[in-house]
Amino acid sequence: MPVILPGTTPDADIYCLTDSGLCLGRPTVDVVDAMLQAGARIIQYREKEKKAGEMLRECLELRRMTREAGACFIVNDHVDIAILCDADGVHIGQDDLPVGEVRRLIGPDRAIGLSTHSPEQAMAAVAAGVDYIGVGPIFATKTKKDVCDPVGYAYLDWVVTHLDIPFVAIGGIKLHNIGEVAAHGARCCALVSEIVGAVDIVAQVQTVRRAMRGVAAAGTDSPQAG
Repeated sequence: MPVILPGTTPDADIYCLTDSGLCLGRPTVDVVDAMLQAGARIIQYREKEKKAGEMLRECLELRRMTREAGACFIVNDHVDIAILCDADGVHIGQDDLPVGEVRRLIGPDRAIGLSTHSPEQAMAAVAAGVDYIGVGPIFATKTKKDVCDPVGYAYLDWVVTHLDIPFVAIGGIKLHNIGEVAAHGARCCALVSEIVGAVDIVAQVQTVRRAMRGVAAAGTDSPQAG
C-alpha cells in the first residue's frame, strides 16, 4: 500500500493523533478503531508518557488495524518502534534525530514528517528530503508540553504560497476554527483533543470533516500546497 501523505487525496483531510491522557479512560486501540470506522486515513501514534514496551505492543496492533483499513500509520519520534512495527513513516521534531540519520535508519520507502515553525525551517526540511511537514502550532495548544509559541496564519499562508510539499496544519485546531484554517489553504488538519476526547468519535470525525469541507468548498481559489 502506498503511503498516504497529508493533503494528497480528498479523504486524507483529517490527520488523527493519539493521546491516552485525553481518551476519557478508553484504551488507545479502541479510540483508533473508532477513528478508522469514521474513515480516518492517517493515524499518528503520539504517546509521551508510556514505556517503550507498551508502545511497541500498541503499535503492533495499530499497524495491523491500519493496514486492514487501508490507512497510513505514522509513529511520532520513536524511529526504532516505527521500524519494529513496520509503520508507514515517522514524524520528528526540530530537536530530534537529523532527517538524514532518520532516513538512513528507515530507508527510502517510509515517510518522514518534520514539524516546522517558520519559513526557514520549512525550506531546510525540503532540502533535507522530508516527505511532508507539520505547519504550526497555528493556535495555542496544551496537548504538548514542549510546544513553541503559536505561529498564526502568517506562516501557514507562506507555506501555501511558496511550497509544493504536502503539509498538515496543527496546533489548537478545533471544530470552531477548522473551517477558517481550511480557507487559508490547509487541505489536511491535525486534531487531538477534539477527536480523542469526544464521547462519540465516529460522529465527531464526520462533524469535523463537514466543517472543514463546508468552508473550503465555498472558499477561495488561493493556491494550496500538497
